[in-house]
Amino acid sequence: AVFGGSAGRKAAFRGMASIGVTSAVLNALVKPVARRARPDREGAAVPEVRHVRMPTSHSFPSGHSASAFAFAVGVGHVLPWSIPPLVMLAAGVAYSRVHTGVHYPGDVVIGSLSGFVLAEATNTILDRY
Repeated sequence: AVFGGSAGRKAAFRGMASIGVTSAVLNALVKPVARRARPDREGAAVPEVRHVRMPTSHSFPSGHSASAFAFAVGVGHVLPWSIPPLVMLAAGVAYSRVHTGVHYPGDVVIGSLSGFVLAEATNTILDRY
């Protein structure tokens, strides 16, 4: 955004707005209703070397995955060339949440799709104003 001129600033704004909307919807509305417990890493035999701090929030859907995909879609709306690398990074974030044992695969799939859909909705609203 610093060196991207007006398009870079607009892309950064879209990415951050998409994360904001996605996080608000998932953390305020979906997670409190779903109330899914986090995976049992020990029971699943996730090696300790892969452990990260276990979040205290509910597991479903994955907020990290949702935010990563929301950012990719928000920025990509303005800078289409950035979509492939940002989606690959977002997929890496989603994978890491399962790999470290803090999410079930379904949490990251729904989180990723939610981020995509909510970012598209955010872009649609911002396009009108």
